[in-house]
Amino acid sequence: MSEITTSNQGQTLVLRFNRPEKMNAITRDMYAALAQQLNQAAEDPAIRCVVLTSEGDHFTAGNDIRDFMANPPTEKDSVVAKFLGSLLEFPKPLLAAVKGNAIGVGTTMLLHCDVVVAAPSANFSMPFTSLGLVPEAGSTKLFPDLVGYQRAAKIFMTGESFGADEALAMGLIAEIASDAEKAALAIAEKIAQQPPKAILNTKALMKAGSHDAVSAVMLAEFQLFALALQSEEAAEAFMKFMSTRGK
Repeated sequence: MSEITTSNQGQTLVLRFNRPEKMNAITRDMYAALAQQLNQAAEDPAIRCVVLTSEGDHFTAGNDIRDFMANPPTEKDSVVAKFLGSLLEFPKPLLAAVKGNAIGVGTTMLLHCDVVVAAPSANFSMPFTSLGLVPEAGSTKLFPDLVGYQRAAKIFMTGESFGADEALAMGLIAEIASDAEKAALAIAEKIAQQPPKAILNTKALMKAGSHDAVSAVMLAEFQLFALALQSEEAAEAFMKFMSTRGK
């Protein structure tokens, strides 16, 4: 079975992480599938919204470490870069339903979503520096802009996690719901009933002021990320991570 599954709920496309036995850790193939689906949805007039969600108890554990180490995304045209680019350029409403852990890119991708609904169990973390890396997905601009420099620096530099209540208070998510997926789909349905051009134009206007800056930051992040991946510091951090996980 595909590790990224798709389904349609009315005019909403549902993209689902479907690797629950690995906490939905994302592989290169999954990144490629996500980018392809988002790009197709952007061009399909029958689709008015996309909802990102997950199978099992967690949203995603972030990158699959073994796959990540075997196939490091060191090229600008890697599947990871293509996925992140598809997030930045996606013109339609993008929603997410989060439960359990949202680690690394599992949190940074949410910064590109228009509406995020989280379950009370949601736990967010961006432990990039703990792995000898730097944050990605434009998060070094988007996250400080959202929560303030001091708060962002503390979270980035300590790698500490935070829960749904704190995520709501800082504006990372729109609401908390016991059934996050059901709530996100209900919001998507409401949006889908609105005049579509008005929705597209509203999103474009809201994103216009930051788009170019975020794009430039994403490129800078990717360059430093690629250098960090080749460093002794990152190698030691990854080995420590693997040994503590027993994988």
